[in-house]
Amino acid sequence: MLKSEFRSNKLSRREMLLTTMTGLGATALLTFSDPLSAGTLLQGASGEKLKGRLKQSVCRWCYRDIPLDDLARAASEIGLKGIDLVEPNDWPTVKKYGLVPTMTTGAGTIPDACNRKDLHDKLEKQFQETIPRAAEHGLPNVITFSGNRRGMSDGEGIENCVTMLNRVKGLAEKHNVMICLELLNSKVNHKDYMCDHTAWGVEVIKRVNSPRVKLLYDIYHMQIMEGDIIRTIRDNFQYIAHFHTGGVPGRNEIDDTQELNWRTVAKAIADLGFTGYFAHEFVPKRDPLKSLREAALLCDV
Repeated sequence: MLKSEFRSNKLSRREMLLTTMTGLGATALLTFSDPLSAGTLLQGASGEKLKGRLKQSVCRWCYRDIPLDDLARAASEIGLKGIDLVEPNDWPTVKKYGLVPTMTTGAGTIPDACNRKDLHDKLEKQFQETIPRAAEHGLPNVITFSGNRRGMSDGEGIENCVTMLNRVKGLAEKHNVMICLELLNSKVNHKDYMCDHTAWGVEVIKRVNSPRVKLLYDIYHMQIMEGDIIRTIRDNFQYIAHFHTGGVPGRNEIDDTQELNWRTVAKAIADLGFTGYFAHEFVPKRDPLKSLREAALLCDV
């Protein structure tokens, strides 16, 4: 197994993806000396509602030590609109608090996905299950990946990903569900991952040419790989359906310990008229829900 994104005695998001083709999620590096009561969990979550110019969400895996019921209640009170990377058993809990399960599994894992022709039949069957199910329950997005290179050229990888996504784009269009191909860094967290630069991902999306196949632009990962975040987003906005956040370095709070001006980034995205979801995917080092509220307020532009 490759070095995981976050090392602990628990499964990381990456390790869960390596374990199952249909499972997402991981245990974040959050530890608490005492069980958290609902009151403690919600501390710092109350206050003025967000203006909502950006529809903000939060990734479930970063808060695995918080019961989903408590996380969803706190997210709703903060003014978030959804929770990312949640699976079917958790959808009712998310919806109970008026939130949207904003992203769920589509097909594949980070290392084994669309660039592998030998997996295309298997991936198509997974999409045939996950896309209609997402549509039935009102979910807007399903996630997928390029897969690792394993010596494959950029050109071959693009061709294979386009072939795979062409097989299922009609299904996504029929059900009005977005297939999101995620951009990840191959420098720090996901060694050998193929879709590790915006230009590569955009080329795939251009060739597939579907309104229901676009990129999940993870700002954390792309800051590591190429920087120039705002200009890149502006130049490729039409190919992006979803955003993830995360502080660089370390993927922790998006505060003054990080190298990006997150408020400026959020404003640039909002100014483009973005109507999708802007999901926080950082691992808190401090009080998790206080950090989440601070991030939401920072990006409430």
